[in-house]
Amino acid sequence: MEPGKSIQQLNLGDAVVMTKTIVDEDIRLFAQVSGDANPIHLDEEYAATTRFKRRIAHGHYVASLFSTLLGTQLPGQGSIYLSQSIKYMAPVYLGDVITAEVKVSEKNEERNRVTLETTATNQDGVVVVKGVAEIMPPKEQAHVK
Repeated sequence: MEPGKSIQQLNLGDAVVMTKTIVDEDIRLFAQVSGDANPIHLDEEYAATTRFKRRIAHGHYVASLFSTLLGTQLPGQGSIYLSQSIKYMAPVYLGDVITAEVKVSEKNEERNRVTLETTATNQDGVVVVKGVAEIMPPKEQAHVK
């Protein structure tokens, strides 16, 4: 993995995206790891009785895609995730193709803090999760010769 970008290497508007298809195995694994075994996520019969009419993915599972991007791409390795606001806008169903994006919206070089807009949309372009993250990017490292 490449070293993360320092605040000096980041620019307003820098963005990265990833796309993930939501599958049963991922939802079941997230339920196991998180302990959230709410039947709305795991039981099709139960979910059919809800307003969603079928199983939905955990909102935090979808939001965790932001962590993937922030920790591996922008700013990347060495970043410290300080905070995240999250608003769940629409349900995410099995088979949905989710595109997560993080985009630099503010920089505070004095405090070494970067604010990023975080947005996840489905295959129809509907925003399903949105929020704002605050990150401490890695310090710029001297190049070794």
